[in-house]
Amino acid sequence: MADTPIEPTPAIVGPRRTVGSRVSHALSTWGLWALLAALPVIYAAKDLSGGHGLSRIGQNILEGLSNGSIWALIALGYTLVYGIIELINFAHGDVFMIGSFVAAGIFGTIGLTLTTGPLGLAGGLFVVLIICMVACGSLNVMIEKVGYRPLRSAPKLAPLITAVGFSFILQNVGLLWLGGSPASVPDLIHAQQDVFTIWGITVQRADVLAIGVTVPLVIALTLFISRSRLGKAMRATAQDPDAARLMGINVDTTISATFALGGMLAGSAGLIYALYQTTVWYFQGFQAGLIAFTAAVMGGIGNLRGAVLGGIIIGVIQQISDNRIGPEWTPAIVFAFLVLIMVFRPQGLIGEETREAG
Repeated sequence: MADTPIEPTPAIVGPRRTVGSRVSHALSTWGLWALLAALPVIYAAKDLSGGHGLSRIGQNILEGLSNGSIWALIALGYTLVYGIIELINFAHGDVFMIGSFVAAGIFGTIGLTLTTGPLGLAGGLFVVLIICMVACGSLNVMIEKVGYRPLRSAPKLAPLITAVGFSFILQNVGLLWLGGSPASVPDLIHAQQDVFTIWGITVQRADVLAIGVTVPLVIALTLFISRSRLGKAMRATAQDPDAARLMGINVDTTISATFALGGMLAGSAGLIYALYQTTVWYFQGFQAGLIAFTAAVMGGIGNLRGAVLGGIIIGVIQQISDNRIGPEWTPAIVFAFLVLIMVFRPQGLIGEETREAG
């Protein structure tokens, strides 16, 4: 019997991209980055054409980096929680506010004043940082256990409304704690004092504090998530909680650890904010939480690098807008950038698709 000839399998050819789809893909890949760079480039060109150097735009970018690093720390808490249980923890901004209030209260308790020496001040601030991180981490874990864990199998609207409820509870705690008016905080680090100047760009102590604390914390968090046993459990739970349970991972403990990490980052941001702004207010959590959530969405919610990138971008946009256009336009400009990014790249600048909720 003759062998039956085997017909070659035809190659599967995907549909060709239309011109419109190619343009859309190019816009979502490179156009958004060009759009984000447009604001500093335009004002840099304006400074050069006016006979000035680049020191002013450089100063704007530096101050935007230091301010954006605070938003990045808060945004990391949003993105950690969303990445693992796909919940927007609207109480997170108010956890950050509690961190600032704890820092302001501890300053007087341990005797940190404007006359404290450099070594005593450095050691005292480190102690305050640890206390703020532990307090906010514990508070976030309590919120998860009391409010979110019992509703884990409920419709998604239930934990969302619960998060809003916790936000109002914490706001009222702050209101009863320090009152309704902004409270001053001792300028322990002399935040506006110049450290050095390079190429006409002045670096102040507040910039050194914000960037100097944020960078090590972000590096430590990245290493923890990527290399530690608990970090691997967090990534497995984020990918598929049911499969993680079958592999012996305690999902409840892992989720609690995620909330603890997010709260600790919010606590550190609260201390930096108190020293950076030298004022604290019960309503600061709502404002900072909204900005940080926008940063997380802009960079790609659920993506750690995206949260940091989004925070820095918003910080720079805010600083340039405040200094060049006017602070009354800043919120509109920030959200205009957010809308454009969402239209052309719904997953965020460097975000990825996440598992379906439920």
